[in-house]
Amino acid sequence: MNNINLQEISRQLESNNLRDRLLGLASLRTVEPADAVPLIKKVLYDESVQVRSMAVFALGIKSTSECYEILLNLLTQDPDYGIRADAAGALGYLGDIRAFDHLVRAFYEETSWVVRFSAAVSLGNLKDPRAHEVLLQALNSEEVVIQQAAIAALGEIQDLDALEQMLNFVSAEDWLVRQRLAEALGNLPGEKSIEALQYLAKDAHHQVAEAAKFSLQRLTDNLSQIA
Repeated sequence: MNNINLQEISRQLESNNLRDRLLGLASLRTVEPADAVPLIKKVLYDESVQVRSMAVFALGIKSTSECYEILLNLLTQDPDYGIRADAAGALGYLGDIRAFDHLVRAFYEETSWVVRFSAAVSLGNLKDPRAHEVLLQALNSEEVVIQQAAIAALGEIQDLDALEQMLNFVSAEDWLVRQRLAEALGNLPGEKSIEALQYLAKDAHHQVAEAAKFSLQRLTDNLSQIA
C-alpha cells in the first residue's frame, strides 16, 4: 500500500469521528503487518470500547514481534474485562505458544466468564496438548458457553483422552453444545466418535445434524485414505 493511503488511514484513526476511526481500522485488512501495527497502536487506548476491541483483535491478525507483549500486557493489566477477553482471544489467533501459561492462569484466576471463555477458546487455537487438564475443568463449568468452548478446544487439540468426558454431552439440552461436540468429534477418530456422530446425525436440530454428518464424512474419508 502506498504512503498516501497509509497517510489517509492514519488521518482517519486520528479523527474525532468514531465512524472514521472504525473505517480506518477496517481499511488495515489489506495493509502489511509492519505498516499496520504502528497505526493500530494509535487507537489501542481509544475512548471508544468498540474501537479498542477492534484494535486488539487486529493485533492478533497482524503479527509482528511486538504484538505478543502488547496483548499480554492487555490480558494481565487492562481494567476492562471486555478488553482482557479480546486480548485472550487475539493471543489465540497470534498462535504464540508463549501465551499458554498466561491463558491457563487467566482461565483459573479471572472472575469474568467472558475472559475465561476466550482463554479456553485460545488454548484450543494454540493446539497444545498440555491444555488437557484446564480444558477438562472448563468442561465441568456451570456456564454453558464455557462448556461449548471447552468441547471445541478439546477437539482442536485432538484430545482422545478427553473423549469419554466429552461424550457425556451427546444429549445436552443446549443445541449449541451438541453442535460443538459434533464438530469436535470430527477431529477424534475412533469407534466411539463414529457411534456418537451417527446418533447426532439424527438430532432434531438441523445444525447439529448437519455438523454431525460433515464430521462423520470427514472421519470416514480419513479412514478410507489410511486403508
